[in-house]
Amino acid sequence: MSHHFDTPTAREDPRINVCDFYLFQGSADTTVMAMTVNPDAGVSAPTMFRDEAIYAFRFDLNGDQREELTFKFRFGAVTHADGDEHQHVQSYEVRRATGNDALRGAEGEVLIEATTSEIGRGQSGLMAYAGLAPDLFAGDAAALGAFRNAMVKENRFHPDAFLNRKNFFAKRNISLLILEVPNGLIGDGVVGGWATASLFGHAPEVQVSRWGLPLVTNVFIPDMQMREDFNRGVPAGDLAAFGAQIAEIGEKLSGLAGSHANPGHYGKRLAERLLPAILPYRIGTPASFDYAGFNGRGLADDAMDVILTLATNTPLGDGVAPDRGRIRSAFPYFGEAYTRGEQAEVTPAAAPAKK
Repeated sequence: MSHHFDTPTAREDPRINVCDFYLFQGSADTTVMAMTVNPDAGVSAPTMFRDEAIYAFRFDLNGDQREELTFKFRFGAVTHADGDEHQHVQSYEVRRATGNDALRGAEGEVLIEATTSEIGRGQSGLMAYAGLAPDLFAGDAAALGAFRNAMVKENRFHPDAFLNRKNFFAKRNISLLILEVPNGLIGDGVVGGWATASLFGHAPEVQVSRWGLPLVTNVFIPDMQMREDFNRGVPAGDLAAFGAQIAEIGEKLSGLAGSHANPGHYGKRLAERLLPAILPYRIGTPASFDYAGFNGRGLADDAMDVILTLATNTPLGDGVAPDRGRIRSAFPYFGEAYTRGEQAEVTPAAAPAKK
């Protein structure tokens, strides 16, 4: 939904499907970055991470739409914890890379070495966590589908679709990668962040998933090949490659809603606002992802309502919100994963992955 199962590649191996990205202020003088993978982990997807992948947080520090700084997670093979064949763990390391090393490859300064499901600690307050966690994205998937079908098949604006008010992601889990670092390891002022998953091993690195702003693919890019192209692309090429597509959807929705005197102009401005798909954040400030402006993204921010409002140029929401009861005030900020008992009535979001 945000980017859950958004491409054929993501469905084939959910371990490399970046679902969501968060960027916000942590404890004193720290910044937190988090990405989620494995949509519907433990039900429709695995709970572990791919050991032939690089999971990266990328930062543009000078406004050129390219990364000058990258934090990379790499995982070892899955093993049994203390001989328990039912409990699996992976070792992992976190590296910080700059210059050419920030662009590709596994190189960089090692910051933390740890094991999944435990908090890893480094110098100067560095903390990392990788493991199962609750999915804090909220959205009514059925309502969004009905809304899109009305637009595409009936040429109709259908806000009543969102009277359904059912959070498709309620009581579902994901696999979480989260890192808290001193602000000095990033810099100051406004930075731009995004998250990627790439395959890396016996062949050159290949990026297969990318997340900068929520719902770009699921709301604005219906074509599956174009979605694959987006996930494999880089922010610097976004406006040229996908600007016309986003402008078309913005023009159509604002026109059907009657919310702008010049829908074509609105669509173009919307594309320029959403692309490149980079999340801006002023280091050291409270995060807020809102239709009025983007400054990072907090765990409780309702991204679905923001994007629906922007897409249509009219106040629009789906009536559901992130589960605040599953948010912690301290690292790793995501609360306990939902238990099997809590998930008793949860149906699979997709056919279970074979891997």
